[in-house]
Amino acid sequence: MGDGAESGAGSERRVRIVVEYCEPCGFEPTYQELASAVREEYPDIEIESRLGGTGAFEIEINGQLVFSKLENGGFPYEKDLIEAIRRARNGEPLEKITNSRPPCAIL
Repeated sequence: MGDGAESGAGSERRVRIVVEYCEPCGFEPTYQELASAVREEYPDIEIESRLGGTGAFEIEINGQLVFSKLENGGFPYEKDLIEAIRRARNGEPLEKITNSRPPCAIL
């Protein structure tokens, strides 16, 4: 099991993130930016994307929906997602991310 990825805490749990987003809406760059920030903070994290419905940008951590653009109307702040990942890794209960930044609008 020793793959060198342990940070000594020993109690860190495996975290799997799925981001479902609307590709025709142009949300792929937002996903890539978010995935890059997550991997920078947690290089061993498993993050995958799925194509979603119109307007979707939904984030699940270990199967639990933690952010929904359809509900919030914007995109998550990276710091909020990083905090949710930290909680998941520590085995703490996850809370839904309710803060969101407005989607970019090109007029």
